Amino acid sequence: MTGGPAAQHDALDSIWIMRCPIPAASGVACALGWMREDFERDGIMVKRVHEAGLNLVADDPGRQTRHLFREGGNIQALATRAQDVPTRVIGLTWIDERQAIMVRKDTRIMRPADLKGLRFALPDFAATRGTSIARGMALHGIKSALALGGLDLEHVQMVDVPAPPVEQPSAQGMRRLWLGLQWLAAGRVDAVYVKGAAAAETAARLGLSIGIDLDAYPSRLGRVNNGTPRPITVDTHMLEHHFDLVVRFLEQTLRAADWASTHLAELKQVLTLETLSGIAGVEAAYRGDFHRSLHPDLSPDRVDMLRVQADFLWLHGFLDARVDVDQWVDSRPLEAALERREVARARAFAAV
Repeated sequence: MTGGPAAQHDALDSIWIMRCPIPAASGVACALGWMREDFERDGIMVKRVHEAGLNLVADDPGRQTRHLFREGGNIQALATRAQDVPTRVIGLTWIDERQAIMVRKDTRIMRPADLKGLRFALPDFAATRGTSIARGMALHGIKSALALGGLDLEHVQMVDVPAPPVEQPSAQGMRRLWLGLQWLAAGRVDAVYVKGAAAAETAARLGLSIGIDLDAYPSRLGRVNNGTPRPITVDTHMLEHHFDLVVRFLEQTLRAADWASTHLAELKQVLTLETLSGIAGVEAAYRGDFHRSLHPDLSPDRVDMLRVQADFLWLHGFLDARVDVDQWVDSRPLEAALERREVARARAFAAV
């Protein structure tokens, strides 16, 4: 396992990996059994926990948090960091997942400028800033769509809809996340921002149409939101006491991303379980060569996009404090994982 005096003070028998309803290479590695195979050879159990359930493992929630790997939406990650929780970003992924403005079939939207004057559904704030994920996603998505047409938030009307309940992820729960679609179908609003497989599935079931497909525009700035970019975070405790385990987690994540790039059909089946939606929802949300882009990196472009999201959330009241993104990022584990991967490839090539 890991060596050194510091590690002896915190012997590990378990690590926890967050299970978010998203396409994530770390989740794929878990689904394929690779995380379990790697860590259990050292007597370390790999346990997956749901986003809403950090208190469920519960003998020692603080210990669970110290040993937690999370690849998930950036709103909760940023809100946690803004509360001085000692996490670090060890990777960023960018997967386009059908961000769109949905309208009824009788609403004619040809270009972003046509959004002017429409009534948009905006979920209320939840009990805490860090759980107001639906509101944060919707507000940034609406603002991005309006900006494509030279508009701003003042050019549309916001209609408050109830905040979705904080609950364990389930197919029914994911549908409740997009309550605004029900209001749209009923004519109570004119437009709704959505993203992801469950939203695409719900919109199709309600007979709604895509007014603006944000994924169709070349600039990634128009798609910065909760899942783009998506941070992989870990407590600084793991970096200080179990650095090698952090590197190994990233190695398996990279391995799963490599596998996904050449196994699209199998990946889609995995994602029906990971995203809590059917194959139709997966295929509607994840298009093109998405399966080739699950690899985490810490490129300047992705770090800049995370900074854009952090500034937006601070400006609009979703964070308790401004987050210094540069101080939040720690590139050392990913650099080590990439170096190990290159060494392994060179050895395999030499053995041929």
